[in-house]
Amino acid sequence: MTDDKLNDLLSDMDTPPIDKNAKKRAMNLAMAEFVQHKKEKNQQEEQQNSDTGTSENNQNSHQGFWFWVRPISNLLNASRKNLMMTLNNKLFYSGVATVSVAVMGTLLFQQTYKPSVDLSSTILHEQSVGLSEEIALQKRDDYQGQAIVIDKQEILTEAKSPAKPASPAPQSSIAIKENNLASTSIPSPSANEADAIISAPAPSIVLEDRSRLQSPALGASENKSDLVTTKSFAQEKAKAAKSLTPVEAEIAPDIIAQQTYQNEGRDRFESVEINPIKLVSEEPVSTFSIDVDTASYSFVRRQLNHGVLPQKDAVRIEEMINYFDYAYPLPESKSQPFKSSVVVHPSPWNPGKQLIHIGVKGYDIAPTQQPRSNLVLLLDVSGSMNSPDKLPLVKQSMSMLLNSLHPDDTIGIVVYAGAAGQVLEPTPVKEKQTILNALNRLNAGGSTAGGEGIKLAYQLAESNFDKTAVNRIILATDGDFNVGITNQEELKGFVERKREKGIFLSVLGFGQGNYNDHMMQKLAQNGNGIAAYIDSMSEAQKVLINEATSTLFPIAKDVKIQVEFNPNTVSEYRLIGYETRHLNREDFNNDAVDAGDIGAGHTVTAMYEITPKNSEAKPSIDPLRYSNNNEKEILEDKQASLRNEYGFLKIRYKLPNEDTSKLITKTINMEGELQNNKVDKEIQFATAVAGFSQLLKGGKYTGNYNYDNVINSAQASKGEDKFGYRTEFIQLVRKAKTAQAIR
Repeated sequence: MTDDKLNDLLSDMDTPPIDKNAKKRAMNLAMAEFVQHKKEKNQQEEQQNSDTGTSENNQNSHQGFWFWVRPISNLLNASRKNLMMTLNNKLFYSGVATVSVAVMGTLLFQQTYKPSVDLSSTILHEQSVGLSEEIALQKRDDYQGQAIVIDKQEILTEAKSPAKPASPAPQSSIAIKENNLASTSIPSPSANEADAIISAPAPSIVLEDRSRLQSPALGASENKSDLVTTKSFAQEKAKAAKSLTPVEAEIAPDIIAQQTYQNEGRDRFESVEINPIKLVSEEPVSTFSIDVDTASYSFVRRQLNHGVLPQKDAVRIEEMINYFDYAYPLPESKSQPFKSSVVVHPSPWNPGKQLIHIGVKGYDIAPTQQPRSNLVLLLDVSGSMNSPDKLPLVKQSMSMLLNSLHPDDTIGIVVYAGAAGQVLEPTPVKEKQTILNALNRLNAGGSTAGGEGIKLAYQLAESNFDKTAVNRIILATDGDFNVGITNQEELKGFVERKREKGIFLSVLGFGQGNYNDHMMQKLAQNGNGIAAYIDSMSEAQKVLINEATSTLFPIAKDVKIQVEFNPNTVSEYRLIGYETRHLNREDFNNDAVDAGDIGAGHTVTAMYEITPKNSEAKPSIDPLRYSNNNEKEILEDKQASLRNEYGFLKIRYKLPNEDTSKLITKTINMEGELQNNKVDKEIQFATAVAGFSQLLKGGKYTGNYNYDNVINSAQASKGEDKFGYRTEFIQLVRKAKTAQAIR
């Protein structure tokens, strides 16, 4: 086609109206193509001149980004009419596509950032505070449709101004609470922290109570009150509570989105060497304090249930054995509050050696004879207790304790975190609802001034001391003291001085990760109380309900055991367990030396493994070359009376209200004591527990004894198992066979 014909055709076409916007867009697209073409040309030249070259990925990204505009260069060569029509069509559809993508992106963004409510955790927590499944499900239905809306500006505003009560919801309200684990004051979050809160996944609902603790010890200054929330919220809470029945007021706390405190690898146990084998010719006397604590067994059980072997220092053999109750002979009266029995039987892990089994059964007090209890609950509410197995379990356990007390018994409550405060003055148990309301108001947050809490608890106990009652402080904590008095020896001395006034201290441990067992053992031992570990509601039931009398009512204090072995019949001996309860020989007759206590109905078990003389067992220690040659001459006059004795047992104790000790003695005959079949099974089961405990500590002295031997022995001697504790033990041994050495 010639130029003349082209001009004729163009002159005959109608000129379309001028569209300035379309013109600008076409020019921009053309310029963009030109610029891109120039850049690509420069890049090709640089590629040729460079040894390393330009990144292929970077080049491809530029090419891919502009690839969709390249067809414009072809459009510029078409006729003016076709060009304008094509551009108009493409721009129209491109605009529609852009708007569609924007709308879809907005919808996806809103869906992504819509907070979710984990109703399953609500049900679990409702059930944990004593609600039935039906009530928990009903409360879940009440929460349906509620949403937690978090706005960044609102977080920043509320953090800088006093907190405002949330809009009331049916039986509860929804609020956001920042968990402060590092200090006693709560700083305002920065913009970055607010962004982090918003971008984090929506937390699960946790039921907690945020009412203010009324404590004169906290004072008016807000910076001391990391335990509590604002006054305005408490007032709103009080108004809402007026419309609730007493039952609703107890079981309908507020809903607060709250992070859980987590820590690992900071559990602390006292490191001690296992008792060695000793020569009777060198050291014929063994002395130790009795121990009725059970904390070690509960902690070991928790670890094994998680598929992990406990650290060796967490295994205290005597506490593993004494976790179980044994059918030893009962004493006849409380004037001599316990009776001892001694049985000698072959060692199951070392053929040729013998086990001396010493059993002590405490006198049990009938309910009508129980003295009144005057208790102070000292509860740790610091930030480290913000975990389902800590403060919530503490509150449930203390609520359960009320069921084992008499209406005239009294309960006072002291708490501590960054500071200590009195929550409840001594209140009769018959006012149960008042005590429950005080427990339900507690929340976790802040550092841990445990020493200050102990001081305040003793002050409260002293001001309400009743010499006719059992005056006891029950400390519930994970033992993580990090503010105030933290030195163990200083706390030990303080507790020792206070026990002389008749106020005893028992310790209940909770949680793991930063569990300070060493601290709690020291406090309980020097406070004339027990140390138990609560890892579940069933354990709380055992300690505070099933064994309430042995936990609360002492029948003897400062109980010491001393065994003198006969060098004419025994060459070696080893005390199994009680490494942390060793006493010097002279401590036995010294009434100023503190020792363990026995509660009503308690059983205590101790075992020695001995190597009799002329035994087929190979001695573990070679005899001395230069031994005392006069040994036989010294014993010659008593030879006839001593040839059938392995040793001589002495037990010294004090009655709870006395300061002078009494003495019980018994010979340890080679034949032991005649027992019935039931007692024989009890001894066999206790021996299986002792063997298992030694295996967990490394099995230094157990030879070829293994977990299967433990299972077979325990299964054969399980006997009556009213609460299933012995069946559970057998399952734990099976779990130990496959447990990992470390998490």
